Amino acid sequence: MERQITIDGVQIQLGPPHPANVEWIGQREILKQLLACWLVVDERDLPLTPRLVGVPGIGKTALAMAAARERGQELYIYQCTADTRPEDLLVTPVLAQNGRIAYHASPLVTAMVRGGVCILDEGNRMNEKSWASLAPLFDHRRYVESIVAGITIPAHPNFRCAVTMNEDESTYEIPDYILSRLQPTLMVGFPSRDDELAILKYHIPFAEDEMLAITVDFLQRAHALQLDFSPRDGINLLRYAMKRLAQSDGHPLSKDQVWREALERCLGADALDLEAMAERKKRSLGGDSLPLGLGDFFWSSDDPLRPDRGDEDDELR
Repeated sequence: MERQITIDGVQIQLGPPHPANVEWIGQREILKQLLACWLVVDERDLPLTPRLVGVPGIGKTALAMAAARERGQELYIYQCTADTRPEDLLVTPVLAQNGRIAYHASPLVTAMVRGGVCILDEGNRMNEKSWASLAPLFDHRRYVESIVAGITIPAHPNFRCAVTMNEDESTYEIPDYILSRLQPTLMVGFPSRDDELAILKYHIPFAEDEMLAITVDFLQRAHALQLDFSPRDGINLLRYAMKRLAQSDGHPLSKDQVWREALERCLGADALDLEAMAERKKRSLGGDSLPLGLGDFFWSSDDPLRPDRGDEDDELR
């Protein structure tokens, strides 16, 4: 692999690819949708940069990795964070041993130059200033401008990109002019029972069948109750449970006891009662309660001076 490239007289050090050795299990339709985004159907056509959206641990990154593997392209992953700077995304200056400045390409720019696939992981944790530096990359221009290196870097025709985004509250709101470039939105949902069992077996082939069955039952109940426990949670739970079982030399522990301990340690005591947890979540989101009106802030419900009191009296009559 060529590790250096010269653009407008500036030498850039490229990064290594990430091994795309993840298998995508089940949900073939969402994989086909992602691959469709990256197709080019005419010489005037351009690939799309989709958003892969879902709860943490659902497999969004694994989906994009599997798509890169299916296309036979090099894979690069950039982990977005709240303090990511534009130069982190593009080209970073580094002081070399000879005292001179060396320029290192990010995984994104390396993918652009090499014609690979880049996953911008957890993109909605990144601030607007950094997103602004990528605006020309995700429209018809397909280039970035490195202010640090003083160069413009065009994307290889084979360059493809996808952005994963978690559905949680610890994220930034991405501006509309960026969202309009990150289309379409592909929702990654929870797997079926058979697929979830296959996923757990793939990642933990040494897990006992009984422990696998208990874990899959738990996850499927959680999905049905719209709780955000993911296959990753099941994998971590099972790993801990199997380690605890391996410790039980001379002091045998029941599998049920070990599994419950693993559940509580990994997912919290609330996870021991999924129905109660779902009910609390429903109440925290408003449940079936009626929305508050302006009168609720100034008058009690039985105050005769309340402006909408007459409407309530009419309903009672």
